Amino acid sequence: MSLRTIASTAAFAVLLSACTTTSAPSNPIEARWVGQSAGAFFARYSPPMSDTPAGSTTLYNWRGGYQRIKLQNGRTANVSCAAQITVDEDYVIRKIRITADRQGAKGQSYCEELLTES
Repeated sequence: MSLRTIASTAAFAVLLSACTTTSAPSNPIEARWVGQSAGAFFARYSPPMSDTPAGSTTLYNWRGGYQRIKLQNGRTANVSCAAQITVDEDYVIRKIRITADRQGAKGQSYCEELLTES
């Protein structure tokens, strides 16, 4: 093989590796659940309300975590969380988008408190 061919092949490999990106989770909920089984999520928090096939993925609409909590200001509130969960053909969570959230007992997001607890 000539030096030119080796250099071209190496440059092409570098170019391809630069195109491959690994997206980091954009929030603590995705950090906890992306890559995990949707079955484990739904078993822990309740089944989805509906699902929509979307090619090789399925989009689940989920709502759960209904409870009454005491807020930091001393008041109480009825809270729940709603999300759209994208699941691949292997039933693995690929994305979670929160669609309805309330103030939590400890901070701004009840969904984050609920879905990231151990």
